Amino acid sequence: MARLLHFLCLFGLLTVAAPGGAAPSSFDLLGPRLDVTVQRGDRTLPLEWVPNLSEGDRVTIKLDRPKTRNERYRMVAAFLRGAVDRPAKDWFHQAESWKPKGSELSLVVPKGAEQMAIFVVPESGGGTNAIIGAVRKQPGAFVRAVQELNQASLDRARLDAFLREMLQAERENPASVNAASQILTRSLSIKLKAECLQQPVELQAACLTGDRETLLLTDTHSSALADTLAGAPTDLAFQLSATPQAGYGSYSSYIGVVRDLFRLFGAFQSTQLQFIPALVQMGGGRATILLNTPLSFAKPTSVMVVAMPAIEAPKPPPLRRTEPDLALCALPGLVLPVEGAPLVFATRYAHNTMIRVTRIDGTVVEVPVEADPRRGGFVMADGLPKGGFAPSIEGQLHGDWGFATFDGPTFQLSTAQAGDWKPAEQTSLVVGRSNEVTLLGGGAGCVKQVGMRRGDGPVQPVAWKQSGPSGIVATLPLNKTAPGPVSIVVEGVTGTPPVTLTLTALQEAGSLDELVFHAGDEEAVLTGSRLDQVKTVTLAGLVFQPGVLTRVDKQDRLTLVPNDPAAARAIAAGRTVTADVTFAAGRHKSLAVTVELQPVGATLLRISAQAPPRDGTLPIALRTEGVFAQDTRLTFAFHLEAPTPLSGLESIEIGTADGRATTSIGAGKGFDLQDSATGIVTFDPARVLGPLAYGALRFRVVRDGTASSWTHLATIVRLPEVRRMTCARSSGCTLVGDRLFLIKAIATNEQFEPLQEVPDGFVDSEIKTRPASNGRLFLRLRDAPEAVATLTAQ
Repeated sequence: MARLLHFLCLFGLLTVAAPGGAAPSSFDLLGPRLDVTVQRGDRTLPLEWVPNLSEGDRVTIKLDRPKTRNERYRMVAAFLRGAVDRPAKDWFHQAESWKPKGSELSLVVPKGAEQMAIFVVPESGGGTNAIIGAVRKQPGAFVRAVQELNQASLDRARLDAFLREMLQAERENPASVNAASQILTRSLSIKLKAECLQQPVELQAACLTGDRETLLLTDTHSSALADTLAGAPTDLAFQLSATPQAGYGSYSSYIGVVRDLFRLFGAFQSTQLQFIPALVQMGGGRATILLNTPLSFAKPTSVMVVAMPAIEAPKPPPLRRTEPDLALCALPGLVLPVEGAPLVFATRYAHNTMIRVTRIDGTVVEVPVEADPRRGGFVMADGLPKGGFAPSIEGQLHGDWGFATFDGPTFQLSTAQAGDWKPAEQTSLVVGRSNEVTLLGGGAGCVKQVGMRRGDGPVQPVAWKQSGPSGIVATLPLNKTAPGPVSIVVEGVTGTPPVTLTLTALQEAGSLDELVFHAGDEEAVLTGSRLDQVKTVTLAGLVFQPGVLTRVDKQDRLTLVPNDPAAARAIAAGRTVTADVTFAAGRHKSLAVTVELQPVGATLLRISAQAPPRDGTLPIALRTEGVFAQDTRLTFAFHLEAPTPLSGLESIEIGTADGRATTSIGAGKGFDLQDSATGIVTFDPARVLGPLAYGALRFRVVRDGTASSWTHLATIVRLPEVRRMTCARSSGCTLVGDRLFLIKAIATNEQFEPLQEVPDGFVDSEIKTRPASNGRLFLRLRDAPEAVATLTAQ
């Protein structure tokens, strides 16, 4: 309790002044409560469940005034159009809470209305006409205020949820704060302060929630603010603080008001009325009004401005899977991890949420799930009903979003049964190396462990991974194993018996099939088996070292790199020489090699790139010709240096210059012809070569089993994900984002003088640099240090 009180006292120190000193910006004063319901058709929901209003909705509003209080309030409800449209007088309605009749409002949203506001004023504030006159005089100011207040209330809900869950985690187990904070920041789009996780366990919660510089990240789902009257986008900056109440250890959380809000309200104050902003805090079916300044019951009388949800079409939550490629075990307590819509976790807008699955007989089953921000997704409390399901099934998340329905992402689910595991076709084990074995037929999400056993020995756990919803890939370490039977043991969840499969491991004798070397080349290619045992190859008196080893069509393919590239290029075509191959343990094999003519080459004509949209990150411009981002879509044209025209039956091999990754593109899959002389190829490097393929790319044309020589194509680089760049003339610039380790150096000019190196192994999410005079930084990337990239603050 002492630590909690200390934690809450820290919050009390963090109140923030509003712009210009107009009023405190923390909304820590409780105002009146409203009972609000919305009826659409034959359904009625509390406002707490309604993210948007629609034309024709009946909105019923009643002021909840405790009997122990004597204050009398008048409510004025107003419907608004756009910033330049004066609302009609009949779009205003009033209710007097102290009268037995007429104390509540029951209104139908009129056609053409876009916003709805409620003005709550003490009885002493005079009649309704003064409020109507102020709104109709400056409708644009009130439209903007209502939009910003509505957005502020939504973001306040996220902060409330963050504080509530963090304190609950600390109460239950202080050691869990670290893990809980990282999940909550993703669920609720809250900035995670990584430095807090380095604090002692008992201080982590206070650090994570007690810094007034903590900012809410933009919620692209709910944020629908209009531009300011001048046309520039309005920013929302929220600052967090809290204070204990009445000595009971409970707390209130506050957020700073939106920029310019006090100035905006100040523009239409009068000697009779003083308009003050109010936020709405939902809970228990009621809407509590939160104020940032005390009410004035004297002239000018305070008028509380309360924003209702926007009158617009529903915007279903854009949920996406956090782990899109993994199958999940459908047991009680299963978490369906999602992100992308923090209001799902911070409000009651999403309700009646289910996961829809189908039994083998075709019947559909819906299982309730509930959003849990601390677990990062929807939790299936009871699991699937027993019986009738395949080992692997697909589940569709869906539910209600206010009055509308929404469909969320789909999930691959595994049922808690042993599964009929069996090896993939043509699986064989070879001793002397690690073997990857694919097993099919079960529910991959419910596999807990995979082991290997030799004879009567104990089960040895082995590395494994999922391979689709019904398969796993196990890596069996057979490097020091003799030929013979090998048992693979697949263990599922508790209550299911393990499945054991027995395969025979064989001794594979190394073989040499062919060594190909072209005159003028700087590398040779050796094919055969067990080429992982090759140590060196001597060809025409030159020593070649093993390079990249790949497996193609059940055959090893080893690239050989000469110690003296110039001497290798000088070997004449047509010469027949003997290659001496040295294996491990000193074993030798010989192979006759005929040096072939230099193959036909290909000429790159031109290349273009189409960058994909990168939402949430700042654009990085690559200024060096021939250097492209890894996730761009590349299209290039080429000529084949040969008298034989292109037929379209060729395939185009594309790979990294070091041979780590290659792919083949055929007709109809990215390869096309302009005419018989010009080929056109389109491909996505990250997709066809893998996420770790970067650096120089090359291509060649393969026709009837004969390949042209390699031709340089382009250089691809991985880009850091910079989400925010802020610059100040005195303190410099700050970059915030992910994968910042991909930056090698930063400068404020194109000459890179002075140069700021980014340390090797950099893992932080923030970099501070020198001041940039024009808000632009120059970057050198690790994947291509010679290239220049620019990043501009927005």
